[in-house]
Amino acid sequence: MINNIQYKMMVTLCIVLLHFGAKAQQAPQYTQYMYNTTVLNSGYTGTSANFEANVLYRSQWVGLDGAPETQSFTVQGRTGEKVGLGLTAINDNIGASNNVRVNGHFAYELTTGASTKLSLGINAGADILSIDWSKGNFNDDLDPVFSENLNKTRPIVGFGAFFYSDHWYLGASTDNFLNSEIYNDDDREVTDRKSQYYFMGGYVFDLSPSLKFKPAMLTKHIAGAPLTVDVSANFLIQEKVNLGLAYRYDDALSALAGFHLGSKFFIGYAYDYSLTGLENYNDGSHEIILKFTVFDINKRALSPRFF
Repeated sequence: MINNIQYKMMVTLCIVLLHFGAKAQQAPQYTQYMYNTTVLNSGYTGTSANFEANVLYRSQWVGLDGAPETQSFTVQGRTGEKVGLGLTAINDNIGASNNVRVNGHFAYELTTGASTKLSLGINAGADILSIDWSKGNFNDDLDPVFSENLNKTRPIVGFGAFFYSDHWYLGASTDNFLNSEIYNDDDREVTDRKSQYYFMGGYVFDLSPSLKFKPAMLTKHIAGAPLTVDVSANFLIQEKVNLGLAYRYDDALSALAGFHLGSKFFIGYAYDYSLTGLENYNDGSHEIILKFTVFDINKRALSPRFF
C-alpha cells in the first residue's frame, strides 16, 4: 500500500522526469498573464503608453516537493511616438533544475486605422539551464545521467504581433524561434527546447460608467505537448478593483483579485485550484504581481485601456 509521503515522492519524480526526459521543455505557467503580457508577446512592449515595471512570483502546487516556482521581472514602455523598449528576466525552478531567461525587447507601432494599431516586436537574449542532481534522490545513484551536473546557455530570438484598439486586442507570438537540444557528456539527451507559440485575445465591455467587463483567452502551442487553453473573465470596478475567474482547460480553476493603489501602484493575486488529480496532495497554486507605473505619457486619456 502506498502512503501519502510515498505518493508525493512518486509524483515529484514524475514532474522532474516529464520536465527533463520529455521531448518538449515547457515554459513557465502564468495565471495573471493579462498583467504580464510583455513576457509572452514582445509586440505588447510600449503599447500602454506607460513606462512600467512589474514583479511576479508564482508558487505552483504548494506542499509538493520539487514543484515549479517562478519569479519574473519586467520593465517596458514607450520611448518615442512609435517605439517601445523593454527588458524581461525570468527565474524558473522545478525539481533539480533552475532555468533563467533574460530578454531585451524592441517594438515598433503602426497606425492601421482611425482607432486601431499594430505593434510588431522582437526579443533576443539568453536561456541558462542548470541542473543539480544532488537535490534529488534516485534508486540508482550510479546512473551516468545523474553523475554530473549541467550548466548550459542557449540563445533566444522571438517575435510578437499585437493588434489593438481602445476596447479589444489580438496577439500572436513565439518565445523563441531557435529549437535546441541539450546533451550531457555521455551524449544522452537531457532536454529539448522547442518553440512555443501564443495566441491571445480580449474585449472590454463598458457595462456602466463605473464597471467594465473583459473576457479574454490565451492559447499555448508547443510540438509534442498538449494544447493549453486559458479563458478568463475580469471585472474592473470604479477603475480601482479587479475581480475575476479563470479556467485552464483540464488543469485548474482560478480566482483573481487586483487593487489599484493610487495612480501608480497595482497589486494582483491569483489562486489556482488543481483539476488534474493532484488536488488532494497540494494546497493549490499562488501567484502575486506588483506593478509600478514610472510615468504615464498618456495622461490625458479619458478611458484607460483595461489590458
